[in-house]
Amino acid sequence: MPSIARTLASLVFVALIASNAPALAKDEQLQIDPQHSSLTVYVSKQGIFAFAADNHVVNAPLTSGAFDPATKSIELKIDAAQMRVLDPSMAPDRRAQVQANMVSSQVLDVQKYPQITFQSTKTQATSPGKLTVTGDLTLHGQTRSVTVDVDEIDAKHYKGRVTIRQTDFGITPIRIAAGTVKVKDELRIEFDIELK
Repeated sequence: MPSIARTLASLVFVALIASNAPALAKDEQLQIDPQHSSLTVYVSKQGIFAFAADNHVVNAPLTSGAFDPATKSIELKIDAAQMRVLDPSMAPDRRAQVQANMVSSQVLDVQKYPQITFQSTKTQATSPGKLTVTGDLTLHGQTRSVTVDVDEIDAKHYKGRVTIRQTDFGITPIRIAAGTVKVKDELRIEFDIELK
């Protein structure tokens, strides 16, 4: 009987540990370090007179996020109003106009849609140090599934890239000069993430 009692006690202990596993895994999440992480959006032009227009580089600072090493799942949050057009070679007044257009109701509409989020749904290792991460990107009030290519530099450092279409999120690319110059629908996004 003592042996049976010990066996039952062991089973109860294992069951308790198993029931707490999700909570333990959640506690092991690592927070993203916004100060040492970056997300950059590359905006290109197209059209007959695209050569006379500017391409743009936009900084989209991460406000928060977390990474679960066990499941390789990640969540990211960006304050859309904090996104900034960099373009150091552009005249300040022209850069300010591009910035105003970007945050206006024509494009991001940051007053109505202040936050951009990404929540991964699936992670797959494609080769040593490389991952394919599928997840839900919410932008401009619309959520779409996107697939991101990620390079695992080390356990706390990840770089990656993804291309999205503005029209998939209800954004009409801006046109100027009677449509002879317009912003490309595709945006290239690159990120460099450090974990705390």
